[in-house]
Amino acid sequence: MLTRVELYNHKPKQFSWKGLFFFIAACMILTASFFIFRYYYQSTIKIEAPNEDLGEKVVIHLPNGQKVYTYDNLIIEKEGKTYYKGERNTIDLTGGTVEYENWE
Repeated sequence: MLTRVELYNHKPKQFSWKGLFFFIAACMILTASFFIFRYYYQSTIKIEAPNEDLGEKVVIHLPNGQKVYTYDNLIIEKEGKTYYKGERNTIDLTGGTVEYENWE
């Protein structure tokens, strides 16, 4: 007579193909739903920069003969001096003459 442990060890292991199929199908459905949700979510995000009014186009003729092409609203006057106030720098334009021209 065999003990319970011996009977259990002699039985062939059962493998469930149905469980493996459902696991793979569930993984594929989750992956597809992730990518669909990600695509839909990314298409709803719209980032728009605010429209900045730069003013009219101007050309500043400097005393040394150089020209600076810029916009009217980027030129500031401070303490009797004229400055170009750019995004990252400030340039002293004192002594230059400002002409309103439509440059390309």
